[in-house]
Amino acid sequence: MIPAVMPTYRRVDLAFERGEGAYLYATDGRRYLDFASGIAVTGLGHAHPHLVKALQEQAAKLWHCSNLFRIPDQERLAERLVANSFADTVFFSNSGVEAIECGIKLVRKYHDETGNPERYRIICLEGAFHGRTLAAISAGGQDKHTEGFEPLVDGFDHVGFGNMGELRAAITGETAGILVEPVQGESGVRIASPEYLAGLRQVADEYGLMLFFDEVQCGMGRTGKLFAHEWAGVAPDVMAVAKGIGGGFPVAACLATEAAAIGMTAGVHGSTYGGNPLAMAVANAVLDVILDDGFLERTEAIARLLRERLEGLVEGYPAVISEVRGAGLLIGLKCAVPNTELAARLRENGMLTVPAGDNVVRLLPPLIIDESHVEQALDILGRSCAAWPSGNG
Repeated sequence: MIPAVMPTYRRVDLAFERGEGAYLYATDGRRYLDFASGIAVTGLGHAHPHLVKALQEQAAKLWHCSNLFRIPDQERLAERLVANSFADTVFFSNSGVEAIECGIKLVRKYHDETGNPERYRIICLEGAFHGRTLAAISAGGQDKHTEGFEPLVDGFDHVGFGNMGELRAAITGETAGILVEPVQGESGVRIASPEYLAGLRQVADEYGLMLFFDEVQCGMGRTGKLFAHEWAGVAPDVMAVAKGIGGGFPVAACLATEAAAIGMTAGVHGSTYGGNPLAMAVANAVLDVILDDGFLERTEAIARLLRERLEGLVEGYPAVISEVRGAGLLIGLKCAVPNTELAARLRENGMLTVPAGDNVVRLLPPLIIDESHVEQALDILGRSCAAWPSGNG
């Protein structure tokens, strides 16, 4: 008999009743160090007082009015994102995949508006994950996501990750843009090198393509800068962000340059809930914290410390963990044992993580962690590895 909640998730038999900072408390009272952050969502930890206050104050005033009217906090958030990014304009929605869909439409609309409607195809990278809508799984192209949902949405071509020659060879007269995650989280925390991202910008300019970055997981301070592509010193034409922008409240945004958004006029796109007053109050509060003087620098420093300590763990337990990869606080532990088993062992010892592709365990702690959380995480990791058969290598 099918359960009332549709069984589309492989859920761990664990439920939480509250959170505080970097910790979650289960219904049985046990405390867990949360290095999952709801898959990179609760970037400021749980029950952050500034976010709680913003939500409570707004909840007592106005939840929803629709985009038929002006929403002042939406305008304020857009202006702040524009001021701190490459973008000139922003569209708000509720989930990362909605931001991706907006970006796909924007890329196609740009070429239609500029007299090239035949240019509609978007080049994507193998191993990509852009969400679960039909268009997004078509863009991602992974069999485990597309099986059973054919025929897929046409218009996406796939090339090898980091292979510039293959990408150039895939460009045709129908190519409209390039869609890339600066860090592929779901596929095992694979980083696109600064040289590769710079090369994408050059190719896009050379062929008149829209460069579209998916920063749903790697954006909003996760790598130590507000957006991951900043490390490469390049800028896209279009970008999707979500997850951390709401700190746990459903918010997403599609950012674009004025030139790229030329066709995004009244009536071509919309969202009933997108940019509602509740979401905007929380997202503005998130920006208050992330953009505060020194916040990103502290995030980068604690990420360096965590990375150094993890490298030592690899040296001590090579039979369990073979490699540390990632950027900032988006870290992947390449496992020499099944990643799901290591994640389960860590959970038993009081630490939450997220499995990923390529036999990787992701560490996605909130950006507010300090040295005490690093020490606790390394203690749990060390005990978990040492207890493994041949764990000491």
